[in-house]
Amino acid sequence: MLDRQTVRGLLSPFNLTLSDAALDTLLVYLDLLLRWNRKINLTSIRTPEECVTRHFGESFWLSHAVPLEGRLLDIGSGAGFPGLAIKLLAPELDVTLLEPVGKKRAFLKEVARSCGISRVRVVGSRLEEFLRQQGSGPFDLVTARAVGGMGSLIPAAAGLMRPGGRLCLWVGNQQVGEILEMGSNFEWMEPMPIPLSHERLILVGQWRSEISL
Repeated sequence: MLDRQTVRGLLSPFNLTLSDAALDTLLVYLDLLLRWNRKINLTSIRTPEECVTRHFGESFWLSHAVPLEGRLLDIGSGAGFPGLAIKLLAPELDVTLLEPVGKKRAFLKEVARSCGISRVRVVGSRLEEFLRQQGSGPFDLVTARAVGGMGSLIPAAAGLMRPGGRLCLWVGNQQVGEILEMGSNFEWMEPMPIPLSHERLILVGQWRSEISL
């Protein structure tokens, strides 16, 4: 198993500093991820070192683009990246994890319990159903990583955001052009390349409700 010093080194390309307490929580989370992954398919990445960089590091990279504050909705949380991982950097965030698969929801709840992470809600609804509920917004941040269907996800996310809120997408180079061509009420920032990757980026759009479609 990795130790604090090794994790700090692995995260150094992401230009951030985690407290010892946050690193200890990360290590508990990582241990749970690797153990549960032997039973259910949470990630195709098998080595702890790559889990630290690809999952935790890439999630943490958002901190260089937007303030991590207020209420965050993570769509299709899976193993908790980026939404639950971001809580290690921003414990005051109120986080809602949207995950329709029951076994993955069980994992997310176990991580939150074992790591003592509070102000996290795990919801089994799909995005369209969650949008119809309407009582759960507005959110300051909406995140989505490794999910498809951007043509429906982006307008649905807009319906769950406050004006000025930000939609944060972990995407490949090819997806960026497709998203920008869709037309939406988002003002998109310059895509932010992710360290240690030649093709993955974070694309952030600010919701501008006064812009007409």
